[in-house]
Amino acid sequence: MCKTQTLAVDIASTFVDDAAALVTGLGRAVLKFVMAPVDRIANACDIAGVLTERRATFRMWRASRARSRHAGRRFSLLGRLSPFRHLAHLT
Repeated sequence: MCKTQTLAVDIASTFVDDAAALVTGLGRAVLKFVMAPVDRIANACDIAGVLTERRATFRMWRASRARSRHAGRRFSLLGRLSPFRHLAHLT
């Protein structure tokens, strides 16, 4: 009986994670499509190269943040939806 419950929880958490990733991906795609004309105008007006410098700085910051986050990551049973996610540092 315990294995059945574990399998059910694994299937449910996988479904929730996949649904969240799908919604996030669709949201990013729509946002990119809507913001494309604004980005083209901003790039055309960027004479001093401020936008490209800012984007490069942001990419470096995001990469270093992802590396530090990935190094200390522990996977919980339900991930972000777990009621005990804030207690991970205790184990």
